[in-house]
Amino acid sequence: MADPGWSTDTGEAVYRSRDPVRNFRLRVHLQRITSSSLLLSQSASLLSNDLIDLATFDPQTSASGHRRDEEDEEEAVISWQEKLFSQFEVDLFQNETACQSPLDHQYRQEILKLEASGGRKNRRIFTYTDSDRYTNLEEHCQKMTNSETEVPSFLVERMANVRRRRQDRRGLEGSVVKSRIITWEPSEEFIRSNHVINTPLQTMYIMADLGPYGKLGQREYEQVLCTLKVDSNGVITVKPDFTDNKGPYRIVMEGEKQELWKYTISDASLPAQREEEEREQRVFKDLYGRHKEYLSSLVGSDFEMAVPGSLRLFVNGEVVSAQGYEYDNLYVHFFVELPDYWTSPSYHQLMGVTQTCVTKSVGMDEVAYFSYPFTFEASFFHDKNVPEDLPQWPVLYLEVISLDFWQRYRVEGYGSIVLPSVPGSHTVKTSTWRPVELGTLAELRRFFIGGSLELEDLSYVRIPGTFKGDRLSRFGFRTETTGSVTFRFHCLQQSRAFLDSGISWKTMQNVLDRMGGFGQENTIFNVLEAFHRARRRMQEARENLPQDLVSSSPMT
Repeated sequence: MADPGWSTDTGEAVYRSRDPVRNFRLRVHLQRITSSSLLLSQSASLLSNDLIDLATFDPQTSASGHRRDEEDEEEAVISWQEKLFSQFEVDLFQNETACQSPLDHQYRQEILKLEASGGRKNRRIFTYTDSDRYTNLEEHCQKMTNSETEVPSFLVERMANVRRRRQDRRGLEGSVVKSRIITWEPSEEFIRSNHVINTPLQTMYIMADLGPYGKLGQREYEQVLCTLKVDSNGVITVKPDFTDNKGPYRIVMEGEKQELWKYTISDASLPAQREEEEREQRVFKDLYGRHKEYLSSLVGSDFEMAVPGSLRLFVNGEVVSAQGYEYDNLYVHFFVELPDYWTSPSYHQLMGVTQTCVTKSVGMDEVAYFSYPFTFEASFFHDKNVPEDLPQWPVLYLEVISLDFWQRYRVEGYGSIVLPSVPGSHTVKTSTWRPVELGTLAELRRFFIGGSLELEDLSYVRIPGTFKGDRLSRFGFRTETTGSVTFRFHCLQQSRAFLDSGISWKTMQNVLDRMGGFGQENTIFNVLEAFHRARRRMQEARENLPQDLVSSSPMT
């Protein structure tokens, strides 16, 4: 009776190894669970003809001359891309007229050498390497489901044409392509070979000939036991996975006899020697050291300090999503306004426009996911002539716009965000609004021809830049609340005010208040820095003196 502890998970497993793939070994053990009725039929025929000789008859021998226990159970340790011939290949390549390629002639010579040395050692277990025709046909005709009516998708058809990939293929480094850089009319073959990711990959199949006794070498009895794939990054894909801590896999042959086979797969790679491991560790250590030196040369050894009395603000932001708007196909236009005493490098753009994004239903809301990154840098310079009050902080203004089928624009909402004044990561969700007109005519115009009220100055969302009075009245200005936009900010601040370890900088107001006392630091900073350098040199010199001199010194 068959063992009930079968392993039914035949999915692939992915491993990563830094060891050369030539050291990879695989052990496969194949065993027949249910035997055929060849012995019974043979015994019955011999008894009926009175031709059986009990002295010479061996019930363990098959009609082909091999012992049945050799064909019922087999174990093989297979190296990466090691070729084990099947009985079908032995019979095929012994005929020279069947050889069509140089590889076929090579296989013929190897088979003749095996026959001259006593024949092949394997009986049922054999392999197909990356160069065999079976590998090409199997990858071209493989299916994703077990349905007979499966139709290959567009991507499957494109990927099926990217078979010729080898790890030993390398482009000429440093070479200049002298052909046309732009192909204005690409052909189908050009698209197949250039517009699909072509990762160098090698494939190997471990097969089994599960034919009955005396019928080895028939293609219909060939079964795939394991598929191995290795790419140039050291990623090894095994399908099915190793059976180290699981039960064996089983194969049920179709037909009248319904024979049952089981097999196990395990990693038989030899462990590395201690000398090899130490040599490998030295190589990696040297490699990582050189890479560290290379990165240090790119960064530089001098740390750029902020100017005394200033504050540098670095912002890595992201427009995450927008939700709750009336129409689809949204994009966000935003810019950052710097108040007085704030500056930004000329090469930094303080504005941006996201891509147009189609909304997706999430619960009761329609959400557009942008994931649009942006970054900028700004610096605040304190003026000692300005009273010691808290200066203004940079503000991000945003405008959400929709695009209809006729490429017409509609304003969906305005909003603003005061950038976070505390360093770290922040997720901010701001609500937006848009100006509206009374009556149905305005909404009809907005729906059919895309016209809607717009702000001439986006700073009107908060306080216009042209406003000089004390009170800003928006009486009579009609608005409507629309959706919301989510931003993510990663803020970094740099200032010499943080050098004072005795002060806790928990809010930005504390930093800016302290910066008011740094107005005179420009005149004494060089003196203090020279004093600290002299003190460090004195301490280093004392550490190098003999211990008896240090103990007798009156300065201690």
